[in-house]
Formats: sequence, C-alpha cells, structure tokens
Amino acid sequence: MTLAALAFAAGAALLQQQAQLPWLAWLAFLPLCIGLAALRWRGAAVFALASGFLWATACAHWRMADWLSPELEGRDLQVVGVVAALPALGERGARFEFDVESAEQKLPSKILLSWYRGSADEDQPALLADMVHPGERWRFTVRLRRPHGTVNPHGFDYEAWLLERGIGATGYVRSRGEQLRLGERNSLMDWIEKAREAVRDRFRSVLGATPAAGILAALAVGDQRAISGEEWRLFNRTGVTHLMSISGLHVTLISGLFAWLVAAGWRRVPALTLCLPARKAAAAAAIVGALGYTLLAGFAVPAQRTFYMVTVVAIALWSGRIASPGRTLALALAAVVIFDPWAPLAPGLWLSFGAVMLIFYVASGWTSAGAFLAQWGRIQWAITVGLAPAVLLLFGQVSVAGPLANAVAIPAVSAVITPLALVAALIPVDALVQLASWLVELLLQFLEWCAALPGALWQQHVPPLWCVLLALGGAAWLLAPRGVPWRSGGLALMAPAFMLAPPAPPPGEAWITTLDVGQGLAVLVRTTSHALLYDAGPAFGAETDSGDRVIVPYLRAAGLTRLDLVVLSHEDSDHLGGALTVLESLEAEALASSLPPGHTLNAWVAAPRRCLAAGPWEWDGVRFEFVHPVSLEKTTRRNNQSCVLRVASSGGSMLLTGDIERLAESQIIQTSKFPGTDVLLVPHHGSRTSSSAEFIQAVAPRWAVVPVGYRNRFGHPSREVLERYRAAGAEVLRTDLDGAVLVRLAAAGIEVQTERRRRARYWLQ
Repeated sequence: MTLAALAFAAGAALLQQQAQLPWLAWLAFLPLCIGLAALRWRGAAVFALASGFLWATACAHWRMADWLSPELEGRDLQVVGVVAALPALGERGARFEFDVESAEQKLPSKILLSWYRGSADEDQPALLADMVHPGERWRFTVRLRRPHGTVNPHGFDYEAWLLERGIGATGYVRSRGEQLRLGERNSLMDWIEKAREAVRDRFRSVLGATPAAGILAALAVGDQRAISGEEWRLFNRTGVTHLMSISGLHVTLISGLFAWLVAAGWRRVPALTLCLPARKAAAAAAIVGALGYTLLAGFAVPAQRTFYMVTVVAIALWSGRIASPGRTLALALAAVVIFDPWAPLAPGLWLSFGAVMLIFYVASGWTSAGAFLAQWGRIQWAITVGLAPAVLLLFGQVSVAGPLANAVAIPAVSAVITPLALVAALIPVDALVQLASWLVELLLQFLEWCAALPGALWQQHVPPLWCVLLALGGAAWLLAPRGVPWRSGGLALMAPAFMLAPPAPPPGEAWITTLDVGQGLAVLVRTTSHALLYDAGPAFGAETDSGDRVIVPYLRAAGLTRLDLVVLSHEDSDHLGGALTVLESLEAEALASSLPPGHTLNAWVAAPRRCLAAGPWEWDGVRFEFVHPVSLEKTTRRNNQSCVLRVASSGGSMLLTGDIERLAESQIIQTSKFPGTDVLLVPHHGSRTSSSAEFIQAVAPRWAVVPVGYRNRFGHPSREVLERYRAAGAEVLRTDLDGAVLVRLAAAGIEVQTERRRRARYWLQ
C-alpha cells in the first residue's frame, strides 16, 4: 500500500516534467491500471505509477481544454459571471477571480480580471476599491489573453500557478465597455467569501493600514495581500514565512483543537459514547475543523493539501487502523495528488512533507516538561538542518536565525495570535483586535532583532541537484538516532552544497542573459570574475518591480553578491523600474548612464559617470566599449541618448542598444568602426521607429533578440521590423515567446539558449 501510494504520486509528478501531453488515447488504459494497482501483488507499484501518470494526464487535458482560444485574445468580449473570490486590492487596481456563466463566445469557466478606473492601458489607472464584492453577478466588457508569464532561470512559474488554480485566461475590464451589476449569487462559497471580506475589512477599520492588520487578515482568512514587501523580506530572513499562510501548521492546529474539544466533551456524556466512541467523534471533528478553517482561508491550495492529509489520518483513526507514520504520509501524499495533480510543482508541498518526516524521524517519547522543551529545540534544529539543502535548491538561501525565530514564533502565532485573531473575527469587540495587534507588533520586534543578528541569513548560488541529493543524505546521517556510528560524517556529505563554487565563464568568454521582464529590458553580462547589469526592467506598481521579482533572485541564484558596473541606458521607466531594488540589494561598484547629473540613482555610487563613447576596457579577456552616445545634448530625444554597449570575445560579439531610434542608428553607422555584430539586442523592443534597413545591413546580426512583453499595448515588435531581420538572415528570438535568452560568447563560437525551450513543459506553449 505504501509503495503503491508513493508510486501514484511519482507518476503524477513525472507528468509535470513532460514537454508535451501524451496522446489522449492512452487514457483508455487508466481504469485497467487502477484495477491492477489495487491488487496486492509485486507489480502493483508499476501500475500505480502508470495510474498516477495517466490520471494527471487526464486532468491536464481537461484543464487546458478550458484555456482561452488564441483568436479571442485582445478582442472586446461580453461576459456575465460572478466574482468568485475575495478581490485583491492594490494601488493600480483590483484583481479578482470571475466565474463565467454566459458569453457570446466559448470562454474559460474561470478567468482572472483586473478592474481599473479608466482604460487599463493607461499608465496610472485609479483603483475601484469599493465597486466589486464576492458573490456579485456582473456583466462586463473585457479583454482577455491566454495564461502567460515571464519565464526566467530560477524564476516563478506564473503559468503553472494559473493552471493549478483552473484559471483559463487573464485580462481586464474595459472602462469604455459595459459594467453592470446584475444581482448576487448565494452559494455556500459566496457566503464564505463575503465573511472573509467582512473580517478583512473589520481588521482594517480598527487598525488602519498597519502591518498588524495585514498579518491578522492573513492568519484569520488567508488574505496575504496587505503584507508589504518589507515584511515579507523580514519573514524570509528569519525563516518564518510559512507561518503567514494558512497551510499545514495552522490547519493541523485547528483540527487538533476541534478533535480535543469534542473528545473531552463526548466522554462526559455516557449516552454519546454508547452511540459512538469518543475516538471516532474526535476524528470526525478533526475533519470538520480542518474543512471549516480551509474554507475560511478561501480554499487556498496549500490549505487544501493539509485538509487532505488530516482527512487521511482521521479516517485511519476512525477505522482503528493505526498506520505507521510512513504509510500515513504516503497515503496523504497520494490523496493530495488525486485532488491536485499539480501539487508536486509547489515547493511548499515538499517542504511540508519533509518537515513532518523530520519530526517523525527525530522525535521520541516526551515524558516531562524538560523532555518536551529539549525535543522542541531538537525539532527546530532538525527541520533547519534537514531542509537546508532543499531550501537552498528552491530559494538560494537559508535562515540561520530560523531555529531561534521559529522556537518563539511558532507557539506565539499558532497557539496565541491565530486563535485570538479568529475569536476577534467572530466577536465584534475592538479590544480583542487591538490585543492581537499588540502581540503581532511584539512578534515583529522580536523578528527584527533576530534578523539583525550577525550571519542571520546564509545566501549563495543555487547548488546543482547532485549536491542537494548528497546533502539530504548527509542531513539524514547527521540527524540519525544515537548509536548510529560517525554521525558527524554527514557534515562531509553536506559540505559540497554549501562550498562548491558557482559556475562562471572561463577566461575570454562572456555569458549574456537577456531576462524576461515583460515590456522592458534587463541584461546581465558575466565574465570570469566580473558582472555588469544593463538596465533594470519596469516597475509593476508601488510594492514590486523587476528587481524584486526577476533580477535580484536571478543574480543571487547565480551566486552574485556585487555588480562591477550597472549601466542604465536612459531615463525610461521600463528600463529603470527595478534599479533602486537592485542597488539596495547588491553592492554596485560603479554606475554609468545617460541620466541627468542630479538623478537620485546617481547617489548610490561614489563616482557615477556618463556612458559617452570613449576608449574600451577589458575584463578577463572580454572587450567592452560604449559606442553611443558621443554627447548628451538636451535637444536629443531621450531614446536616442541610450547607452549602446558592445561586448566582444574571441568567439563573437553582442550589441546592447537600449531604445535608440533611426537618428542614433545613423550616427552609430557613421561614427563607429566596429565590424558589425553577431548578436543584436533589437533597438526599442522592435518598434517601427528603429531598426532601419541601413542599420540592419551595417550590423548584419546572425541573431536578433527582442526584449518585449506579451501582447503589450505598444504593438511591439512591429511585423515590418521582424521581416527586415528575417530577410537579412537573422534568427529572431523574443522574450515574450522564448523567455530569457542566454548568449554564450565562447572561444569555440556562439551558443544561444532560450529558457522556454530549456525548461520545456507542456503548459509553456
């Protein structure tokens, strides 16, 4: 049974690694495989593996068949439906899931909408915070697009996230179209969502826009969207991020509390115990408590997983079959995968199961308060050490202060603050909310103290998989029970994951990565011992930007803690949006730009300089040279002031052009002496104002890389421009269709790799 359950989960996980979905006809074998897997014989695990694979295949086909048809993208569509979940409120707009009930065209059953005041393609739309609420039925005019996100090495997979949640399209409400409220739907989930909204609004009305209001809303109803980026960074640094989501720990605690209360009361009524043993009543109460709290959390995916786990354990207790911890975990994992075949893609799944396995591994009988405290400390140590290799692989960092922070934060949040937040949500007494807020503020002060400890956070490059597997084995050896010989030898197995140097270009070579930041530009150039960042992408609102979402995570995953030079090509928001985050997060030795001398970003380095065309310099055998502008005249359009940088090795060259237009292109042709380039970063995102036929002919690129956002409002890249490059013999690569583009200027020649092709998953179409 245990092996079959694990095999089923492994089969579903295997499907999520496929570049293409298997043929639908294979699903005919699913009933046969399930039947054979149910038999207790040696080959059952093989058929369980096949069953998991085929079950996940069936779910994926069904889910992706509900995606928006390509021909409907970008069109005005009339749709009637219901606001299905608590809207997310932000400075730029409100986002909400929308259950489609009727439309003239075939639309997905669930879509994700943003609603702005004014056109969604204006730069600063105002928020309609009080216009839409859960359960309301609306008729909208919308514009939609298929699920699509940025794709970068070590980056968040937004398309997989949408797939798991059953969202078949994203889009926005047209301000010039129809917006008509038609009434309400009164389903159970709608009432729950209204209750969640009422709780969130109550915390806000009592506490205002304070950190405590956002944290209490997250703990009570699972709405994390009011927690600021600064607070998330504090939680990451201290290793308590898991406490801010309604997932394993909180759901288990509430279900256990329900079970204990029911069992205690049940035993005091003999008539009840004659009808049903207290043990079975407690098991049923555990399921009810877990389900209730999961629903209050909006039935979020992490909470769902824990609910399935609790249900498996409760059923085992009800039946009287006390299974081993290993079998219980295996069955729980299989149950999670049955209801959510995409769960293996979520880091939280493996970290949650890993933490439970470690607790079973290191914990033994607690017979006194002293033993309890000792075991509590050992568990915190074991979870930190045991999960450290996996956390490094997933996030590139480990909170060294985590054991101390969690030793205090886990009981404080789980046993005090969360129950108090739930009571405050049910009982309209402001003093309860204020008491919970005071406790949250105390906790934040403690976490800030932990974060300020020397060496509180270990950050490094993401180690290779073989190092992580070796380190996991070493951690198991290190944490083994007493009596196992040479337990300290586990440290030797863990060492490579923490000590192996990150990969870097050999001398004379350059690695140039054009990151996928949407409608903007960010390029990292690396040599053996130097790193240069060319532009920093757009901002995505007041709380987040390209630096926070893409650039800094990528730099840290690559093992970079400093930049030798930051080049900001010109003063456009889609090139500067993430610069401040980058400069705050990593040390920058120098800054070169065409920005005005008084620009605030210049203050981040001691001697900022202008990127005027001048003599070249060399790093590790790679030549760098600014070829434009020759001067920075105020009369010149900002785009034509873009810093143009040429990077050349013995194996080839690449030209980074910013947003130059035809005037600057003509000047480069006339004044520069370089003999063309192998790889060209297409000027101005492929706009028709750039990439003149004369410029393309003079540069003669073999590859043309277009940094562009998917279905952007500018219509970039121009079809005419793309045809010019193709007619000139260049292979066109686009970040919106290909993801991040890595160019290796190697001694033996040029290697070009795209992230979508490298990752190759069936949903990355």
